[in-house]
Amino acid sequence: MPTRMSPELITHISAGVRGALAEDVGSGDLTAALVPASQRATATIITRDGAVICGQPWVKEVFRQLDAGIVLEWHLGEGEDANKDQTLCTLNGPARALLTGERTALNFLQTLSAVASASRACAEAVAGTRARILDTRKTIPGLRLAQKYAVRIGGGTNHRMGLYDGILVKENHIVAAGGIANAVSRAREQGSGVLLEVEVENLAQAEEAMAAGADRLLLDNFSVELMREAVALRDRQAPRTTLEASGGINFETLRPVAEAGVDFISIGALTKNIRAVDLSMRFRFL
Repeated sequence: MPTRMSPELITHISAGVRGALAEDVGSGDLTAALVPASQRATATIITRDGAVICGQPWVKEVFRQLDAGIVLEWHLGEGEDANKDQTLCTLNGPARALLTGERTALNFLQTLSAVASASRACAEAVAGTRARILDTRKTIPGLRLAQKYAVRIGGGTNHRMGLYDGILVKENHIVAAGGIANAVSRAREQGSGVLLEVEVENLAQAEEAMAAGADRLLLDNFSVELMREAVALRDRQAPRTTLEASGGINFETLRPVAEAGVDFISIGALTKNIRAVDLSMRFRFL
């Protein structure tokens, strides 16, 4: 389902589209210039795959920046399921602008729809459990806000956006700080007020991180049985601490991990290992 776009995201869309058009169009579309300037056209965007459709604001912005006179009509809403060979959108306007914007628009739409589709599949796989699907920072450079938006459209939940809005204490931080307790203490001294998470590799570290007062534990490559033990330990000793499972989790193991009782499951593949949705744009010149 659609999710609210923040002012930051709206600005990101405009700037991202501007950059994408600049790298593709450069000093001008030499091939589109073969078409008479007065030529008008109708175009349809068709999906060759079943998918959760995501990225409509980017498509709209591509054609707005090229020619504000282009009219788009979507035949389904953002976040809705499309069937194979379904027509997604009809566009009308100057043929040159439609031809110029075709690839940039489809690039955004095919990528974000792939992220939303993967997120929907994972969210549905854990439905009925307490677990929520999280993304990671393993995103395409320059598309982090866009991909994290697509995760939300698909029914997932965002982890931290970057290094500035959350603390995740990992192995190297622990070693450099002289232990989990020291790392957590130093993090609290910052007074940032953001989520403080500690990555742990065994139950002893989990107990230490709970005692130190971490808000969340990242259970790194725990077996399902160890996850259950970590959940029981948390319930006894630190019921306010949340647990996040990560590492080596795939679609086949997703449900057992969720049923172990963790609160979150983070999956880098949502944004990193995606296969673009197969889209095409068909033209009729008027």
